[in-house]
Amino acid sequence: MNVNSAFRARLKRGDRCVGTFVKTAHPAVIEILGAAGFDFLVLDAEHAPIGREGVDHCVLAARAAGIALLVRVPSPTVEWIQTVLDCGAAGVMVPRVSNVAEASRIAASVGYSPGGRGFSPSTRAAGYGQRSIKTHLELAREDTVLVIQIEDPEGVANANSIAGVPGVDCLFVGPVDLAVANGLTDPVDVEIMAQCDSVVREAVASGVAAGVFVPNIRSAARWEEGGARFLVVGTDQSFLKSGAAAAT
Repeated sequence: MNVNSAFRARLKRGDRCVGTFVKTAHPAVIEILGAAGFDFLVLDAEHAPIGREGVDHCVLAARAAGIALLVRVPSPTVEWIQTVLDCGAAGVMVPRVSNVAEASRIAASVGYSPGGRGFSPSTRAAGYGQRSIKTHLELAREDTVLVIQIEDPEGVANANSIAGVPGVDCLFVGPVDLAVANGLTDPVDVEIMAQCDSVVREAVASGVAAGVFVPNIRSAARWEEGGARFLVVGTDQSFLKSGAAAAT
Protein backbone atom coordinates (compact mmCIF):
# COMPACT_ATOMS: atom_id res chain seq x y z
CA MET A 1 0.00 0.00 0.00
CA ASN A 2 1.48 3.36 -1.03
CA VAL A 3 1.20 6.68 0.84
CA ASN A 4 -1.84 7.81 -1.12
CA SER A 5 -3.86 4.63 -0.75
CA ALA A 6 -2.90 4.44 2.94
CA PHE A 7 -4.21 7.96 3.47
CA ARG A 8 -7.46 7.20 1.67
CA ALA A 9 -7.92 4.08 3.79
CA ARG A 10 -7.44 6.10 6.97
CA LEU A 11 -9.96 8.73 5.84
CA LYS A 12 -12.53 6.10 4.86
CA ARG A 13 -11.99 4.31 8.17
CA GLY A 14 -12.75 7.48 10.13
CA ASP A 15 -9.30 8.06 11.55
CA ARG A 16 -8.36 11.55 12.75
CA CYS A 17 -6.35 13.19 9.95
CA VAL A 18 -4.66 16.55 10.53
CA GLY A 19 -3.13 18.61 7.75
CA THR A 20 -2.48 22.18 6.66
CA PHE A 21 -2.80 24.39 3.60
CA VAL A 22 0.38 25.09 1.61
CA LYS A 23 0.37 28.34 -0.35
CA THR A 24 4.07 28.47 -1.21
CA ALA A 25 4.81 26.11 -4.07
CA HIS A 26 8.37 25.15 -3.23
CA PRO A 27 9.63 21.61 -2.62
CA ALA A 28 11.47 22.69 0.54
CA VAL A 29 8.22 23.85 2.11
CA ILE A 30 6.68 20.47 1.38
CA GLU A 31 9.71 18.68 2.80
CA ILE A 32 9.69 20.73 6.00
CA LEU A 33 5.97 20.33 6.62
CA GLY A 34 6.14 16.71 5.57
CA ALA A 35 8.52 16.06 8.44
CA ALA A 36 6.48 18.05 10.97
CA GLY A 37 4.03 15.29 11.85
CA PHE A 38 1.04 16.15 9.68
CA ASP A 39 -1.05 13.37 8.13
CA PHE A 40 -1.53 15.25 4.86
CA LEU A 41 -0.97 18.60 3.14
CA VAL A 42 -3.26 20.58 0.82
CA LEU A 43 -1.53 22.59 -1.91
CA ASP A 44 -3.76 25.63 -2.43
CA ALA A 45 -3.79 26.32 -6.16
CA GLU A 46 -7.09 28.16 -5.74
CA HIS A 47 -5.80 31.09 -3.70
CA ALA A 48 -2.09 31.04 -4.59
CA PRO A 49 -0.48 31.50 -8.03
CA ILE A 50 0.43 27.85 -8.51
CA GLY A 51 0.56 26.40 -12.02
CA ARG A 52 0.95 22.89 -13.38
CA GLU A 53 4.73 22.81 -12.96
CA GLY A 54 4.40 23.96 -9.36
CA VAL A 55 1.93 21.15 -8.69
CA ASP A 56 4.32 18.66 -10.27
CA HIS A 57 7.31 19.75 -8.17
CA CYS A 58 5.33 19.78 -4.93
CA VAL A 59 3.80 16.35 -5.52
CA LEU A 60 7.27 14.98 -6.23
CA ALA A 61 8.54 16.48 -2.96
CA ALA A 62 5.57 15.09 -1.03
CA ARG A 63 6.12 11.59 -2.36
CA ALA A 64 9.80 11.82 -1.44
CA ALA A 65 8.81 13.02 2.06
CA GLY A 66 6.30 10.21 2.42
CA ILE A 67 3.25 12.42 3.00
CA ALA A 68 -0.09 12.55 1.19
CA LEU A 69 -0.56 15.77 -0.80
CA LEU A 70 -3.98 16.91 -1.98
CA VAL A 71 -4.43 19.87 -4.32
CA ARG A 72 -7.18 22.45 -4.06
CA VAL A 73 -7.80 23.23 -7.71
CA PRO A 74 -8.62 26.74 -8.97
CA SER A 75 -11.48 25.43 -11.10
CA PRO A 76 -13.31 22.08 -11.34
CA THR A 77 -12.24 21.30 -14.88
CA VAL A 78 -11.25 17.89 -16.17
CA GLU A 79 -7.93 19.39 -17.28
CA TRP A 80 -6.98 20.57 -13.78
CA ILE A 81 -8.17 17.39 -12.10
CA GLN A 82 -6.29 15.27 -14.64
CA THR A 83 -3.06 17.23 -14.13
CA VAL A 84 -3.24 16.89 -10.36
CA LEU A 85 -3.93 13.16 -10.40
CA ASP A 86 -1.50 12.31 -13.21
CA CYS A 87 1.23 14.03 -11.18
CA GLY A 88 0.50 11.56 -8.40
CA ALA A 89 -1.37 13.68 -5.86
CA ALA A 90 -3.36 11.88 -3.18
CA GLY A 91 -6.50 13.68 -4.26
CA VAL A 92 -8.27 16.89 -5.12
CA MET A 93 -10.19 19.42 -3.08
CA VAL A 94 -12.76 21.21 -5.22
CA PRO A 95 -14.09 24.57 -3.96
CA ARG A 96 -17.48 26.23 -4.46
CA VAL A 97 -19.65 23.15 -4.98
CA SER A 98 -23.32 23.93 -4.43
CA ASN A 99 -25.43 21.11 -5.84
CA VAL A 100 -25.60 17.48 -6.91
CA ALA A 101 -25.15 18.21 -10.61
CA GLU A 102 -21.81 19.92 -9.96
CA ALA A 103 -20.65 17.22 -7.56
CA SER A 104 -21.61 14.45 -9.99
CA ARG A 105 -19.69 16.07 -12.85
CA ILE A 106 -16.62 16.49 -10.64
CA ALA A 107 -16.81 12.90 -9.41
CA ALA A 108 -16.98 11.70 -13.01
CA SER A 109 -13.91 13.80 -13.85
CA VAL A 110 -11.87 11.98 -11.21
CA GLY A 111 -12.47 8.62 -12.89
CA TYR A 112 -11.77 7.17 -16.32
CA SER A 113 -15.40 6.68 -17.30
CA PRO A 114 -16.89 8.58 -20.26
CA GLY A 115 -16.67 12.29 -19.49
CA GLY A 116 -13.79 11.70 -17.11
CA ARG A 117 -10.07 12.28 -17.41
CA GLY A 118 -7.98 10.83 -20.19
CA PHE A 119 -5.87 7.77 -19.54
CA SER A 120 -2.10 7.47 -19.78
CA PRO A 121 0.07 4.71 -18.30
CA SER A 122 3.21 6.87 -18.57
CA THR A 123 2.44 9.28 -15.73
CA ARG A 124 4.00 9.40 -12.27
CA ALA A 125 0.70 8.14 -10.85
CA ALA A 126 1.01 5.02 -13.01
CA GLY A 127 4.65 4.49 -12.12
CA TYR A 128 5.86 5.74 -15.51
CA GLY A 129 4.57 2.59 -17.14
CA GLN A 130 5.37 0.15 -14.35
CA ARG A 131 1.67 -0.46 -13.85
CA SER A 132 -0.18 -2.22 -16.61
CA ILE A 133 -3.28 -0.55 -18.03
CA LYS A 134 -5.47 -3.04 -16.18
CA THR A 135 -3.66 -2.57 -12.88
CA HIS A 136 -3.72 1.21 -13.03
CA LEU A 137 -7.42 1.23 -13.87
CA GLU A 138 -8.07 -1.02 -10.87
CA LEU A 139 -5.88 0.86 -8.41
CA ALA A 140 -6.21 4.51 -9.45
CA ARG A 141 -9.34 5.13 -7.37
CA GLU A 142 -7.72 3.57 -4.30
CA ASP A 143 -4.99 6.22 -4.57
CA THR A 144 -7.42 9.13 -4.82
CA VAL A 145 -9.49 11.18 -2.39
CA LEU A 146 -12.19 13.57 -3.61
CA VAL A 147 -12.93 16.37 -1.17
CA ILE A 148 -15.90 18.59 -1.96
CA GLN A 149 -15.88 22.05 -0.39
CA ILE A 150 -19.15 23.59 0.76
CA GLU A 151 -18.94 27.39 0.69
CA ASP A 152 -22.43 28.86 0.37
CA PRO A 153 -25.99 28.49 1.72
CA GLU A 154 -27.08 26.46 -1.32
CA GLY A 155 -24.29 23.98 -0.71
CA VAL A 156 -25.25 23.74 2.96
CA ALA A 157 -28.86 23.02 2.00
CA ASN A 158 -27.73 20.33 -0.46
CA ALA A 159 -25.01 18.80 1.72
CA ASN A 160 -26.86 15.54 2.26
CA SER A 161 -27.44 14.99 -1.45
CA ILE A 162 -23.89 16.01 -2.36
CA ALA A 163 -22.48 13.59 0.20
CA GLY A 164 -24.51 10.84 -1.44
CA VAL A 165 -22.88 11.28 -4.86
CA PRO A 166 -20.80 8.16 -5.64
CA GLY A 167 -17.10 9.03 -5.55
CA VAL A 168 -17.34 11.83 -2.97
CA ASP A 169 -15.09 10.95 -0.03
CA CYS A 170 -15.32 14.06 2.14
CA LEU A 171 -17.30 17.26 2.64
CA PHE A 172 -15.11 20.14 3.72
CA VAL A 173 -16.37 23.46 5.09
CA GLY A 174 -14.47 26.67 5.72
CA PRO A 175 -16.22 29.00 8.19
CA VAL A 176 -14.64 32.11 6.64
CA ASP A 177 -15.83 31.27 3.11
CA LEU A 178 -19.28 30.48 4.43
CA ALA A 179 -19.46 33.72 6.42
CA VAL A 180 -18.61 35.83 3.37
CA ALA A 181 -21.14 33.94 1.24
CA ASN A 182 -23.76 34.79 3.84
CA GLY A 183 -22.87 38.47 3.76
CA LEU A 184 -21.13 38.33 7.14
CA THR A 185 -17.57 38.93 8.32
CA ASP A 186 -17.47 36.89 11.52
CA PRO A 187 -16.67 33.19 10.95
CA VAL A 188 -17.82 32.34 14.48
CA ASP A 189 -21.21 33.99 14.07
CA VAL A 190 -23.93 31.76 15.55
CA GLU A 191 -25.59 31.22 12.17
CA ILE A 192 -22.31 30.32 10.48
CA MET A 193 -21.44 27.84 13.20
CA ALA A 194 -24.90 26.31 12.79
CA GLN A 195 -24.40 25.93 9.04
CA CYS A 196 -20.97 24.37 9.52
CA ASP A 197 -22.40 21.97 12.09
CA SER A 198 -25.12 21.04 9.61
CA VAL A 199 -22.57 20.12 6.92
CA VAL A 200 -20.57 18.03 9.40
CA ARG A 201 -23.73 16.22 10.52
CA GLU A 202 -24.85 15.46 6.98
CA ALA A 203 -21.41 14.14 6.02
CA VAL A 204 -21.24 11.86 9.05
CA ALA A 205 -24.81 10.64 8.51
CA SER A 206 -24.02 9.86 4.87
CA GLY A 207 -20.92 7.87 5.73
CA VAL A 208 -18.36 10.23 4.21
CA ALA A 209 -15.63 12.11 6.04
CA ALA A 210 -16.43 15.52 7.51
CA GLY A 211 -13.76 18.19 7.22
CA VAL A 212 -13.31 21.70 8.55
CA PHE A 213 -10.69 24.46 8.50
CA VAL A 214 -9.49 25.65 11.90
CA PRO A 215 -6.91 28.34 12.71
CA ASN A 216 -5.22 26.16 15.33
CA ILE A 217 -5.53 22.65 16.72
CA ARG A 218 -7.05 23.88 19.99
CA SER A 219 -10.15 25.06 18.15
CA ALA A 220 -10.65 21.66 16.52
CA ALA A 221 -12.15 20.02 19.61
CA ARG A 222 -15.72 21.26 19.07
CA TRP A 223 -15.69 19.97 15.50
CA GLU A 224 -14.27 16.62 16.47
CA GLU A 225 -17.06 16.21 19.01
CA GLY A 226 -19.48 16.49 16.08
CA GLY A 227 -17.63 13.88 14.05
CA ALA A 228 -15.19 15.90 11.95
CA ARG A 229 -12.06 13.87 11.21
CA PHE A 230 -10.44 15.76 8.30
CA LEU A 231 -8.91 18.79 9.98
CA VAL A 232 -7.00 21.46 8.04
CA VAL A 233 -5.10 23.57 10.55
CA GLY A 234 -3.69 26.93 9.50
CA THR A 235 -1.36 27.52 6.55
CA ASP A 236 2.34 27.62 5.85
CA GLN A 237 2.02 31.41 5.72
CA SER A 238 0.41 31.60 9.17
CA PHE A 239 3.19 29.40 10.59
CA LEU A 240 5.85 31.64 9.03
CA LYS A 241 4.16 34.78 10.30
CA SER A 242 3.71 33.53 13.87
CA GLY A 243 7.22 32.09 13.98
CA ALA A 244 8.73 35.33 12.76
CA ALA A 245 6.69 37.38 15.21
CA ALA A 246 7.82 35.18 18.09
CA ALA A 247 11.45 35.79 17.18
CA THR A 248 11.28 39.59 17.12
